[in-house]
Parts: sequence; structure tokens; C-alpha cells
Amino acid sequence: MEHPVDIGRRDLLALLIAAPVPFFGQTNSGLTRDEILYGGLARPAQQMLLRAGPLSMVFEPELAFLRYVKYHDTEILRGLYAAVRDRNWGTVPPKVSGLRLEQQRDRFLLRFEVDCSEGPIRYRWQGTLAGEPDGTLRFDFAGIAGSNFARNRIGFCVLHGPGVAGQPVKAEKVSGEVSAGRFPSEISPNQPFFDLRALTHPLEAGLEAEVRMTGDTFEMEDQRNWTDASYKTYCTPLATPFPAEVKAGDGVQQSVVMRLKGTPRQQGSAPDRTGVIELKVGANKTMPVPALGLGISSAADSLSASEIARLKKLALSHLRADVKLSESDFARVLGRAAGQARALGVSLELAIHLDRKPEEELKALALEIGKTKAPVHRYLVFHKQEKSTTAKWMEMARKHLGQSGAKFASGTDAYFTELNRGRPPLASSDMVTYSINPQVHAFDNLSLVETLEMQAVTLASARAFCGSLPVVVSPVTLKPRFNPNATAGTSLHQGPLQDLPQEVDARQPSLFAAAWTLGSLKYLTDGGASSATFYETTGWRGVMETAAGSKLPQKFPSRAGTVFPLYHVLAGMAGFTGGEMVPVVSSSKMEVEAVLLRKSGKRRLMVANLTDQPRVVRVPADLGAAVRVRMLDEYSAQDAMRKPEEFLNQRGALRQLGPGVLQLALLSYAIAFVDSE
Repeated sequence: MEHPVDIGRRDLLALLIAAPVPFFGQTNSGLTRDEILYGGLARPAQQMLLRAGPLSMVFEPELAFLRYVKYHDTEILRGLYAAVRDRNWGTVPPKVSGLRLEQQRDRFLLRFEVDCSEGPIRYRWQGTLAGEPDGTLRFDFAGIAGSNFARNRIGFCVLHGPGVAGQPVKAEKVSGEVSAGRFPSEISPNQPFFDLRALTHPLEAGLEAEVRMTGDTFEMEDQRNWTDASYKTYCTPLATPFPAEVKAGDGVQQSVVMRLKGTPRQQGSAPDRTGVIELKVGANKTMPVPALGLGISSAADSLSASEIARLKKLALSHLRADVKLSESDFARVLGRAAGQARALGVSLELAIHLDRKPEEELKALALEIGKTKAPVHRYLVFHKQEKSTTAKWMEMARKHLGQSGAKFASGTDAYFTELNRGRPPLASSDMVTYSINPQVHAFDNLSLVETLEMQAVTLASARAFCGSLPVVVSPVTLKPRFNPNATAGTSLHQGPLQDLPQEVDARQPSLFAAAWTLGSLKYLTDGGASSATFYETTGWRGVMETAAGSKLPQKFPSRAGTVFPLYHVLAGMAGFTGGEMVPVVSSSKMEVEAVLLRKSGKRRLMVANLTDQPRVVRVPADLGAAVRVRMLDEYSAQDAMRKPEEFLNQRGALRQLGPGVLQLALLSYAIAFVDSE
């Protein structure tokens, strides 16, 4: 988002033709462009650019979400929005109407209405957002319930971005008491600030930004725990009992006012923005490429010969299988996983879930492993009653399963926050583990992209209390697999039958998901993960569709027997396990990310456009005198999905490098594979 590039698709096509990098298998049949780009149902939100004196910001009317409040080029707030959260912490989708904007050169007034209705919840609120020439920003919320329902929160959330990490902040309590502190550097396991009325932090010498919140008591949590790129200051303290009953007619009124304290400077000369995003390749620091694996499919019991052949091209390290030892079919699940692992020539990452009779359950598992000869190389040990594994279960698992030489990982099957709050028993662990998904709090494309860099931050924070133990990130998924904080059951299948299950994302078979996956691989490697497990083998949470095809093709646009674009990102990593990743820094991380892989003299650069608009990227030419370039984009994607073998075997267009740089033109969510010749 730092340097928007305004390049039309026709202009970019001209650049591509001049490049020249030919399209692979152009086709006008099959999936629509929207389905290829982002699953068809997750169209990027429209944005309005607003200005108030020295401030600029972006408002997304479909979400009633204010983003990127900046003082000149310095971000003050990452976001500001109001939410209605149900009894399971689910966010009721807003439906915005009646938007009215009055805008002048240095001020604006925006009014709108929002309807939040889902299940038993009927709630409406009016929003007023005003910006003044002196940089004062005011957001007012006035809501009223139209039904009786249970809620966990209604009202404002204020997001400070990760750029303030470690910076000083003055926290004013509801009582008026002011204390000095800092935004946490390492991810805070608990709330850094309670009982809040205002937060003030410096912008530059002689200038501060104050955010004042009224209408409720506020407190802060470190949302980096869930890979959100923010510190969230939210209404209604968690110490207040929840869920709370709301009666029809109950009202809520809140306000957030942000003002500049001091003397703002005038805007200096505009920086030179050529519209080209620069990638800089580092030379001093490299990171080992982690072992990569997939989860076994939750959509199909077996793998076909063609699926096995395609999965082998990913050069996987392992398959993950979850066995719930108190359930009667755990032996069948284990046998299926062992058979698939042997067929693929990989080992098993076995997530074992203990329950009420752990000793008996582990004995039964040991017998089954002996029968099936399951090639287990790692156990992830969890207990149904614990969010993070304690030492007694680790010791018990070693007692019954330790003869095989496999490693034992403690940690959580849920989010990093559970590991952060329930520190692992290091003495009885060979490694630690936690899972990642980008949609605990927000679900739009831009918010998902924001989470990528935070994946490395979770690893850095884990390293602070895990020492030298390897960190296993397992699994990485686009949506949460379950809700660890639900107060009314744990099932995510709560929508009507015609809707997708809540753990399924329609973007899974899209170019957006492929670009996001490349970003995830980059930051997990940068952060030092020793192993990462992504998605599943087949089905709508996998890397390819099953032979039966999508169960709900209107909601999940895939084609039977095809691979998803993210398959090709993982295939791009194949052969580099045990090699190294060279750091690549993008001049606009929210728009373009890249990884540079090296092993045994082989080099591969993968560059992803993380936006729905074309981008031009310049790369220093240290890849050799010539490279070959393949493009995975809206023109090549369908053939690459139907005929992945042909795409993988394609050598790509030869590019003789010019005066020191390689310039790439990328369409929406496109990925370039650049191999040294």
C-alpha cells in the first residue's frame, strides 16, 4: 500500500508483449476471471480515499472499515471499525447503506447506516465519520438492537499497526490516571493495557497522536498472537462476563476521536514514485528452507494413482494425520494415513489427541503403530482438556511411543496465542508446535495479506521462550479448522446447508491463495520454522480437487481432477528442501513479495503480486546472465490447473538480462517463476 501503481490492464499487456513472456494456454472457457483471481465470492473491497488536513486515509464502504490513517507518510492507525460479535466471537457481517459523503480539499463528513443481521441477531447502527483541517478525526457509533440475542461485544475496535512495536505510549485510564509504557516488542501473551480511555504516542519531534475512546471501558490485546498486523484496543473488557444478553431496544453509543497534539509540519516535496516496485536481494543472511508437508484429506479416503503422481512432484517431507484416540475409528484413520505416506514415500507427522483415558489410549495407539508399521517421524501431542500441552502428557507419550526414535512436539493445535499463554514444557519436548490461519478476526483479502509478515513475528516471539528447540508450524490453513473459544459448542458448521462449511474458503482454488501461500512460505522461512505443514492433499481444503469435483460448485468454483494454483507454489519449492532462502526485500510489502531459493548451484526466484491490480517489479540481476520466466496468471492458470505436468515442464521464456536489472510485469495476483539459465 505504500506506492500504489496506476497501470491499466491494457498498458500492462503491452509491457508483457514487449517483455516478451508468452502466455501459457490462453483460454476463454471454464472458470470466470473472478473465480480464477479470488474464488468469485471474495471480490476486493472498494476503497474511498479521504483527506483531513495533514491526514490521509482509506474508507471501505462495504465493510464500514477505516484503514491506514496516515500523517503524511507515517501511519497512525492501521484500522478503525465497529463490530457486532456473537456468543462464539463470530463477527456478524455488516451491510452498509445510505452512504452520504461531503468532501472538501482538507475536510470531509461521511454518514451511513449498517445492518448486522444473522441468525437470531438483528442489530442496526448509524455511523458518522468526520475529518477536520487540523487533523482531528471523529467516528461516532449509535446502535440499537432489533431482537433478543447473546453477544460478546458490540462497538469500536482501534488498531495500531505493527510499526509502533517497542515505541513509547501514554495510557490514560478511565479514572484520568496517566501512565507511561511501550507497545510490546515481543508478542504479549496478555493484555498490555487495561481500563483505557485514551492512548497517546509520538509521531515526530514535538508532535503526538492521541486516540480518545468514550461510551465504554476499553483495553488492548496484542493481535499479533493471531497473526493480525495490529495492537487492538477494544470495548467491553474481557473480565466482564460474556456472553451477555441483549434485549430488543437496547442501545449503544460510542465515539473515537483522534487528534494531533503539537505543531504538524507542512507536507514536503513528494517522493519519487515511478510506479515500479523494487526488490532488493540480500547477501549476508540466508535461512534454511524448512521441511514441507501436507495434511491428509478430509474430503476423500484415498488417493488415486494420478493424485499420487502429482503429489510426488511436490517433493514433500511428510503427511500430517490427526488421530483422536478416544474415538472408535482412530485405527482406521491411522491405517489410511500410513498407507498414503508409504505411497508418497514420505513420513508421518502424527497429531495425537488424548482424552479421558490417556494411558489406555496411548497403549492402543502403540499397538496399532506396531501393526501398521506407520512411518511416524514426529508426534504432536495434545490433550482435549488443554489448549497447550503440559509436561505429564509429553512424558506419558514418550513412555508408550518413544521406542521408535520419533520426535515429540508439545504445544497447541490452535493459535500461537495459546502457546504464548501456556508455555511449553521444554525439558520433555524435542520441538514445539502451533497452527496458523489468517482469519481469526478479519476476512477480506487485504487483511489476509497484512498477516503474512506477522507469521515471522510469531516465530521470533516463540524463539524467545523456546530457546533452541525447533519450531513446527502445523498446519497452515486459510480458515480456522475449529473454534477454540466457542461458548456454545465447537462446530463451525453453523450456516445453512447451501453455504460452505465455515472451515472452507472459496479462495482456496484461486490465484489469490497461491500468492498468499508464497508470502507465507517466505515469512515462515525468514522466521526460522524448521517444518511447515500446509493445507491438505485433496478436496476443498487441499492443493487439488478430487476426481468427484466440488460439492457446491456455485460456492466453491473448482473443476474435478484439477490442481489449485497454490499447488504450483509448493511445486516451485520442490527440490530446495535442505537448501537456503536468500532474503528479498520488497519496496512495497503489501503489494509484492518474493522468495529466492538456492541449492547445489540451482537458483529460483518466485515473485507474487498480492493485489488485484497490475504491478511492475524490478529485480537486481544477480541471477546470472540469462533467466527463464514462467507466468502463472489469469491467462495461464486454467491450463496450469488442468495440465500441471505441462506447466511444470515448461522451460519458460528466455530473458537475456540487460543493464543490471530484470523487470517483470505481473497481472492481478500473478506469480512469476524465474530460473537461472
